[in-house]
Amino acid sequence: MQISFESLETPALTKAHLADLLYEQIGLNKRESKDMVDAFFDLVVEQLMAGEEVKISGFGNFHIRTKAARPGRNPRTGELIPIDARRVATFHASHKLKALVQGDAVDDEGVEMVGR
Repeated sequence: MQISFESLETPALTKAHLADLLYEQIGLNKRESKDMVDAFFDLVVEQLMAGEEVKISGFGNFHIRTKAARPGRNPRTGELIPIDARRVATFHASHKLKALVQGDAVDDEGVEMVGR
């Protein structure tokens, strides 16, 4: 099944747009569509908060990285300001996604088809 994104009114793909696409193209009702999108993102957040990596085949990996405390600088005043240690969510695109973004052909297994 091919999902069309032609109904998007803005260049940003939002959770509401995802729910609308499920409603329009899959046939779920609006409530089920919204609940499914919310459940997906809730599950991703729960896994990340538990310290687990989230891998979506053909798309990429999300994980939490702990950044150490470091000295920072206010760009306006030049004043030194300490930046506390913190946890940040990071995303690494899969090779397949990177190839698609670059406009390279990719086969069903995600292998780049350069020179074939």
